[in-house]
Amino acid sequence: MGMTLSEKILAKASGNKTVSPGDIVMAKIETAMAHDITGPLTINTLKKEGIDKVWNNEKIVILFDHQIPADSITAAENHILMRKFVKEQNIKNFYDIREGVCHQVLPEKGHVLPGTVLVGADSHTCTHGAFGAFATGVGSTDMAAVFATGELWFKVPETLYFNITGELKPHVMSKDVILHIIGEVGFDGATYKAAQYGGETVKNMSIASRMTMSNMAIEMGAKTGIIEPDEKTINYVKSVMEKHGTTRPFEPLKADEDAEYEEVFEIEVNDLEPVFACPHAVDNVKQAREVAGRPIDQVFIGSCTNGRLEDLRAAIKVIDEHGGIADDTRVIVTPASREVMLAAMEEGIIQKFYKYGCVVTNPSCSACMGALYGILGPGEVGVSTSNRNFRGREGSLDSEVYLASPITAAACAVKGELVDPRDL
Repeated sequence: MGMTLSEKILAKASGNKTVSPGDIVMAKIETAMAHDITGPLTINTLKKEGIDKVWNNEKIVILFDHQIPADSITAAENHILMRKFVKEQNIKNFYDIREGVCHQVLPEKGHVLPGTVLVGADSHTCTHGAFGAFATGVGSTDMAAVFATGELWFKVPETLYFNITGELKPHVMSKDVILHIIGEVGFDGATYKAAQYGGETVKNMSIASRMTMSNMAIEMGAKTGIIEPDEKTINYVKSVMEKHGTTRPFEPLKADEDAEYEEVFEIEVNDLEPVFACPHAVDNVKQAREVAGRPIDQVFIGSCTNGRLEDLRAAIKVIDEHGGIADDTRVIVTPASREVMLAAMEEGIIQKFYKYGCVVTNPSCSACMGALYGILGPGEVGVSTSNRNFRGREGSLDSEVYLASPITAAACAVKGELVDPRDL
């Protein structure tokens, strides 16, 4: 029996010829990442265990993205702790407060390689499965084990295959596709399974759109959200290396033709409409027209899900076409990285957001984490391009968050209420 893409990667990383779902393997890690929220516990665990040297100072990435610039004494102390660790261990890949969200920065800087295992002390590390890597989030103490040994154990997951076909209509984005899938599968329908996306629709998606799909695999419980690497993937990875003057060997892997999947889902998108994930669950997905008309207080455009350049372009196009945003609606825009911010500035996108009264923040996790910018107050309603709408996720327990694509979110900003972008 052939192997799926995830099985092939785990077999290679663990030195096995073959693996099967349910096998326990010890896999070598190619890239390990921790940020300013999860890093301190990892570092303190290493100290507690008496480990004074990391396994590889070139394969560890330390990055600040959640509380930047430091918004409390505790955050500042955590930053100091991690900067000290970086110097002590001579960590080669350290990104302080200036770069942006970890899941955008890692591929931009060449730390994501097809065919490898990548772990991050953050649940949305599955984003990097868009590059054909087995990428998954782990706890801070597990990350301490990785920092010490360069290895981690995994149970080989079953794979759910999503064969996505058809052409997306205008005003429909990959965010609508993945929300539709999560609505069908449920928040726990893929628990500890690999969600693999394929089909002509995925093949035609940009790298950024694929990252959105992989990013939200965790919202249906998946261990990773993976896409088979193709020419787009390889060209992206090679171009990043060339840009930064680095060379790292990698071997893109593909599933065997006779690979066995636990289940294959046929997703046809020709008739897919814009959708919202409604409060307070990501799988509470409804067509935009079903809930249209409800007044809103805030729109957030950004995050590791939809803070990339194509997302900002799509959002400003809607706002520009309709002459601005509603007077009584706050709009917070957060580019996912410094690279994205600079590109958006060069295209005049940031200037337009400011022109229309939007608040543009430094690249960071921003409103997504409900602790830095854009906290919703009691009774307030927000539309967000991020990945979670749990009760209290973006502020008050009495607030509500609707998840949407950048196009739909921008349309809501224009109208000042929930709306289908086709109805503006």
